[in-house]
Amino acid sequence: MPMRWQVGGVTVTRLVELEMTGGSRFLLPQATPEAVREIPWLVPHFADESGKLRMSIHALVIETPGGRRILVDTCLGNDKQGRRIPHWNDRQGSFLQDMAAAGFPPESIDTVLCTHLHVDHVGWNTRLVEGRWVPTFPRARYLFGRREFEHWAQGEAGGEPQRAVFADSVQPVMQAGLAELVEADHRLCEEVRLVPSFGHTPGHCSVLIESGGEEALITGDIAHHPCQLARLDWNSTADSDPQQAEATRRAVFGGVAGRPVLVIGTHFAGPTAGRVVPDGEGFRLLVCW
Repeated sequence: MPMRWQVGGVTVTRLVELEMTGGSRFLLPQATPEAVREIPWLVPHFADESGKLRMSIHALVIETPGGRRILVDTCLGNDKQGRRIPHWNDRQGSFLQDMAAAGFPPESIDTVLCTHLHVDHVGWNTRLVEGRWVPTFPRARYLFGRREFEHWAQGEAGGEPQRAVFADSVQPVMQAGLAELVEADHRLCEEVRLVPSFGHTPGHCSVLIESGGEEALITGDIAHHPCQLARLDWNSTADSDPQQAEATRRAVFGGVAGRPVLVIGTHFAGPTAGRVVPDGEGFRLLVCW
């Protein structure tokens, strides 16, 4: 069953495409098994006893009291070529069927929001139909950060792999007239707005939900794994500006630490969400089921 959280009158549902244990050293090279074992609260939800990290690629659906269905990030997608990681290439997964089984057929989504435009956040923006990439969610408006879009549209950053991602998962949406370029602090509706969180990419945004006196924050990739709360200086190899990425983690997690804000990790496995509390020189995620 999909995992769900209630934030006032808003429901957030997690839809998993892929979960994995280990194999993440290419992304977080400082997170050696030895270093991970020094953060005991990561076990068992976010790491195994040997120090291997558990991670997830999932989308999140926000349902508002006004009837909005906002899909945040769209994972890897099927049939995509030119991906650097072999098991991300030419996938034939059941994500769309799983979405429908959870009550979210593609035509029920009215907004697609990409926190940034990396490969594992835009893949299901499109699907392959008779040799052409077409928008997967035909009734939705797709929101891309203006700064983020303009950075990748130049075609210079990220090399050929990122150009392939832009060509098959972003550009077809633009050509179909379904995309809107928005500012980094854009408000989608009364309960949902973007929060600028630059560093991982030049236009990266997180998502803040406020309803009924309760708050939740969808991280995007300011942290790929909860270990980065404990070790704020552990940057991802995918961070475009590591110094800014670290500063963003310190500011964002410092801003929610000790407050009743539900933090939902975009790549956090297992329980995925929790409350952030101070812990030594960093922070800790207290799991919320």
